[in-house]
Amino acid sequence: MKRALITGVTGQDGSYLAELLLKKGYEVHGVKRRSSSFNTERIDDIYLDWHEQNSRLFLHFADMSDAGSLWNLLHMVQPDEVYNLAAQSHVRVSFDVPEYTCDIAANGALRLLEAIHRIGLKCRYYQASSSEMFGSAPPPQNEYTKFHPRSPYACAKLFAHTITVNYRESYGMFACNGILFNHESPRRGETFVTRKIARAAARIKAGLQDKLYIGNMDAKRDWGYAPEYVEAMWMMLQQDEPEDYVIGTGENHTVQEFMEFAFARVGLTWKDYVIVDPRYYRPAEVDSLLADVSKARQQLGWQHRTAFKDLVGIMVDAEVRAITSPSVSSRTRFDDHPAGVPSGGVEKRSV
Repeated sequence: MKRALITGVTGQDGSYLAELLLKKGYEVHGVKRRSSSFNTERIDDIYLDWHEQNSRLFLHFADMSDAGSLWNLLHMVQPDEVYNLAAQSHVRVSFDVPEYTCDIAANGALRLLEAIHRIGLKCRYYQASSSEMFGSAPPPQNEYTKFHPRSPYACAKLFAHTITVNYRESYGMFACNGILFNHESPRRGETFVTRKIARAAARIKAGLQDKLYIGNMDAKRDWGYAPEYVEAMWMMLQQDEPEDYVIGTGENHTVQEFMEFAFARVGLTWKDYVIVDPRYYRPAEVDSLLADVSKARQQLGWQHRTAFKDLVGIMVDAEVRAITSPSVSSRTRFDDHPAGVPSGGVEKRSV
């Protein structure tokens, strides 16, 4: 049985990746930050109490700002694969908390790589890079496009990306960067623009909200469906040699287009409800991100399957279900394509 360690396991990507690895027979260990409130909603349906014999998902307290906790965890778990998905990942917020963003996303990756190297673990390492690193570089962007980051988040991700390459070249580590373009799902955080729009459309239709305040509607992004993108993460670590890959759909759309499809899904016209609020603008904007995914298609055999309009529909329909059936499980409410991993139906708060 392969053993994987996932930082950021309680996030959108971490939860989908945990489900994927469990389906493939892995034992999965996740890093969880200490908090006075539970933040495991995205993985509650796959988490079995550790006293259960069939449990293969284990959560551990550690923090990307605490090198000692990472060393101890890696030494104890001895993973075959490490997926570093942890970050303060909200781009606009990174302008407000730049030091924290860089400590977790940049130095956190360095702490993890250094611990793997110093302990001498023979594991495979995946670093979650970001299309935001391209910033103002003209589209389309691929593995050879020059980076021009336009936010503290993007700068932090660029450091993590290049330090991963450095450890690969310096110490012969099997370390890959996945440069993932925007990928969304009903599990996306509510402050991210796609979830914010989908949620607003459903709530306005239900009479629970009057207006949606939004920032730059002209920004173009390459949007895909998150469960498909975690498959690419896993595929990168199954290759014979470690390389970096761009992952995206190869088409982009404006924020306004996302709104048009979202509101139309519930029979509304977006112009009647949307107000532009300059406070949501970034100090330095990224105008257009568009993936050239040729390498991933040729070498990994990976390709997205969910069209943009279908992605919007999945997200809006999930929000409608959350309003009309608030008592159903989070998986039924928020996932159009459940992963099929059985829920334990037992106490889930042992960690």
